[in-house]
Amino acid sequence: MERPTSQRQRQSDEEESEQRGEQLVCPECDSDRIVTDADQSELVCDDCGLVLDERQIDRGPEWRAFNHSERQSKSRVGAPITETMHDRGLTTTIDWKDKDAYGRSISSEKRSQMHRLRKWQERIRTKDAGERNLQFALSEVDRMASALGVPRPVREVASVIYRRALNEDLIRGRSIEGVATAALYAACRQEGIPRSLEEIRDVSRVERKEIGRTYRYVSQELGLEMKPVDPKKYVPRFCSELGLGEEVQSKAGEIIETTAEQGLLSGKSPTGFAAAAIYAASLLCNEKKTQREVADVAQVTEVTIRNRYQEQIEAMDVRG
Repeated sequence: MERPTSQRQRQSDEEESEQRGEQLVCPECDSDRIVTDADQSELVCDDCGLVLDERQIDRGPEWRAFNHSERQSKSRVGAPITETMHDRGLTTTIDWKDKDAYGRSISSEKRSQMHRLRKWQERIRTKDAGERNLQFALSEVDRMASALGVPRPVREVASVIYRRALNEDLIRGRSIEGVATAALYAACRQEGIPRSLEEIRDVSRVERKEIGRTYRYVSQELGLEMKPVDPKKYVPRFCSELGLGEEVQSKAGEIIETTAEQGLLSGKSPTGFAAAAIYAASLLCNEKKTQREVADVAQVTEVTIRNRYQEQIEAMDVRG
């Protein structure tokens, strides 16, 4: 009966060459199919079974587990390092539950003691003002990212951008919330999950003007390469919020592509351009939505939609 693949792993010729400086070949049958038997710490020929080396160092755990739950309970490793925490998740925390190791409630005296320990644990996690600044800023990034519904990688990128801004001393003279918001906006654009300044402003504690000004300053100082936002990336989300189908999404994307080729996108707001294309597509596909409904979802004015809509319709007619 063959051993599980987790216990018996094949090592490639390239790895063996790097480790031993030569290619391993069985002296009995000249086979190069050499495998490592983790149970016996031996190097064995997979064809004839000759043991080439024994008493190798076992780099695995000293315990055994036969299912996933056992493996999880016996594992002594922690969570992976994350940039979204000021200490990268390397420090410990005291659980908020007032229970002992057996799940039983602890006495009032012990609860008071645990409360004091938690308080001091939170205090000693930040050793200076810089770490307290970072802790507050990253918590703001996490709060805003949760409100916007952006995925975890965007939060990681935003945290890295803020750390870089802090190291370059770009925070001086600016609000922590403003730089944190600008970092999140930049991360959304870098990761291809754009959010408009209006959406960012709604979840932030700073004004739109300050967000835009801080974003331009941080991106310029850090050398962030930001490409113009493609209006088509807004279409699926806006159509989903409006309850429009795949046909409208496809038609809106076609309108954007056609009109962008004629240079109509230059100098225009991508959200307004996408909103006008969705409005036009809804009319063409008999799933009509009012300009007010589209404007509310895209957070633009009805005047913007009317202007972009007229330009797009004329461009489509000219092309036709």
